[in-house]
Formats: sequence, C-alpha cells, structure tokens
Amino acid sequence: MSRDLGLPISHRQRLWLYCLGGLVLLFLIAPSIIIVIMSFSDSTLLQFPPQQWSLRWYQAYFGSLEWRDATIVSVKVAVMTVLVATPLGTAAAYAINRGTLRFNGTINALLTASLIVPVILIGIGTFFLYARIGLNNTLTGLVIAHTVQALPLVVLTVLSGLRSYDMNQERVARSLGAGRVAAFWQVTMPQMRFSIVSGALFAFITSFDEVVVSLFISGGETTTLTRRMFNALRDQIDPTIAAISTCLIVLSVVLLSVAQIFGRRH
Repeated sequence: MSRDLGLPISHRQRLWLYCLGGLVLLFLIAPSIIIVIMSFSDSTLLQFPPQQWSLRWYQAYFGSLEWRDATIVSVKVAVMTVLVATPLGTAAAYAINRGTLRFNGTINALLTASLIVPVILIGIGTFFLYARIGLNNTLTGLVIAHTVQALPLVVLTVLSGLRSYDMNQERVARSLGAGRVAAFWQVTMPQMRFSIVSGALFAFITSFDEVVVSLFISGGETTTLTRRMFNALRDQIDPTIAAISTCLIVLSVVLLSVAQIFGRRH
C-alpha cells in the first residue's frame, strides 16, 4: 500500500518509530494509570498494586463535608473564570489577529507572559498585591488570579482558529450593512465556536487544577480542592487523594472529549 501511495518509507520500516512513540505515551500516562488503580484499594495507605479492592475512598470523598465544600469552591471559581476569560480572550485574539493595535506585539507578549513566568513568582506577587488591597482568601481574588493564568490559553486557542479564518467573509457582511458587532456575531463567531469552546474548556481545566497560586491566596471558606489535596498530602498519606485525582482525570478527559465531538459536528 505504501508503494501505491508513493511513500518513501513503508509502515513496516517505521515500526520502530511506532514502538518508540508508544513507549513514550506509556511513560506519560503510567502515573495516571497507577493513581486510578490505587484509588480502588482498601488499604489505609497508598498501595500499588492493591491487595484488596474497595470504593471506600470514593465514599470518603463524596461523604466528607470539607471535601465537598472545597469542590464547590473550585467549581464556582472555574465557572466564573470561564465567564471572564473567554470573552476577554476572544476579544483580545480578534484584535491581535486584525493587527490594528498600535502596540500589537507588546500586548500579545503581555497576554502570554504568564506562560513564561514561573508560577511560584506569580503566586508570591499576587499574594503581596492582594495583601494590600484585601483580596486574599476571597472568591473575587481567586477568579482574577485564575483568569490571568487562563487568559493566554484562550487567546492562543482562539487566535489559532482566526489564523485559518478568511476575514473577507466578515468584510462582505459589513459591506452589506451589518455592523461590526453583528458581523462578528452572525458570521465570524459561528465558524469560530470550536476554538472558542476549546478555549473555554482550557480555562475551566486550568482554573480547576491550579494549585500553586491557590496555596498563597486561598484559605478558610475559600479553600480550593487542589489546596486541600496538597494540605492532605503534606499532613498525612490519605488514599482519598487518589480517588479525587481519579475524578479530576476523568473530568479532564470528558471535557476534552466533548470539545473534540463538538468540533467534529461543527
């Protein structure tokens, strides 16, 4: 078949490359698989492989008021982060793609700076800033901090979609009498919704999984799930962590799968 298609190297000759790629993938997902297996252990310690199987740690997670409150806080913050970061990131990507801003390169660099700066530095700086304005241990402070981290992902995701979009379609709509907002809403956005939805999902996952900045600025009634998980690992080896981690893995896989399904349909 490779000869008919004119491929320089057959699939059999590239078998070593496929095996190497499979080993790399296995190395990357092996820790997650081990965590999932350990979450079904009946032992009071993190044990692999489990000697006995049980759902006791999932029951401990869903039956604990502290874990439940922390999960609710994380969900609230993640949803609000999506509601703020998605429209802001989409607008920023649209402006950057048009290239009409005077300091387009500088603005693009600032928006993506949080991907380059170490998260620990962002956490320390955010803590001292919030200490001055009274936003530590507040939902508002968490949403702002998580939005700063999620915004670059939204911008890059939407911008990648705009790069392959023909802006002449929007110009035609405007030449026919549609305003700038109406042309974007009725012509551009329907063709960009996969990128926008993907950016929103990345923002949700980024906020829900964020732990470093949350260690500095959350606490008390605003303790996030990831911060409580970190504290639980620091104080004692609680197998409930494995059950929660499995739930987070499943959530991430489901959200990414939804994004792919949504993209194929549209």
